[in-house]
Amino acid sequence: MNVPSPAGQQVDNMRGLALMALAMFVFSAVDTQAKFLTQTMHPIQVTWSRQLGLFAAMLFLLARHGPSVLKTAHPWLQVFRGCLAAVSAVCFIVAVSFVPLADAVSISFIAPFIVTLLSAFILRETVGIRRWAAVTIGFLGTLIVIRPGMGVVDPAIFFVVLAAFCFALRQIVSRSLANSDRTITTVAYTALVSVVLLTLPLPFVWQTPTTGIELILLLGVAAMAGVGEFTLIKALEVGQAAVVAPVQYSLLLWSTFYGWLIFNDLPDFWTWVGALIIVSTGLYTLHRERLAAKASKARTG
Repeated sequence: MNVPSPAGQQVDNMRGLALMALAMFVFSAVDTQAKFLTQTMHPIQVTWSRQLGLFAAMLFLLARHGPSVLKTAHPWLQVFRGCLAAVSAVCFIVAVSFVPLADAVSISFIAPFIVTLLSAFILRETVGIRRWAAVTIGFLGTLIVIRPGMGVVDPAIFFVVLAAFCFALRQIVSRSLANSDRTITTVAYTALVSVVLLTLPLPFVWQTPTTGIELILLLGVAAMAGVGEFTLIKALEVGQAAVVAPVQYSLLLWSTFYGWLIFNDLPDFWTWVGALIIVSTGLYTLHRERLAAKASKARTG
């Protein structure tokens, strides 16, 4: 159902949900292609191809909105966010080259909990006991998936933890930039900086595609990453973030499906238990953030 936003603009949550679901489907396909490519190519080259799609999205924004899209009040903060995006993407693709997709995606969902921690210690935001409890339980779910010291999961899964930390730190930087810079400006700088950063080591790891499949997948990773980014942005434009954000957890379903279909990987029982705990507490954290945002708006309105 369409409802008017506070600014008078129509909000279409059903369309936003559909677009977010499509974005997650596309991003999961990108991760699957990336995992396949890392069997023969260096993760940095694969990540560069992925970010190239976002770079194409940046060029589109530049052509549509002109040079003003790069106007920022905090250039170094934008550069820092772009560096975090590059490191996060490389770490995740390194991880999926060794571990099943569903395992990696499950661990990546600890990012909202890290955001809560960083919000408290960096932004000095007030975090209630319920959200702290959700963070604690979420990390317990993570430990169930990883099971450190038991030799069950490849140590490369810790690259996902690092990727999630960098992603969470990006969200904190985004909050700092939100009051001064437009969203399209942040997207443009993230794409530009990450591609430039990943291009620096590219000559040392570059491997020319030797088969049509490799070339098609490299192009597919770039193109689909760009489509996924545009779809995600559009979903947040037409729908309310608090409504459409939980759809991101559908990544786990698609990753499990692709992992089984392409790589014959299926999560074991304890991975499912840990993933269920992580997703449940993540949804609860999103719910608490929505309530906090409503309360803040009521106080200021």
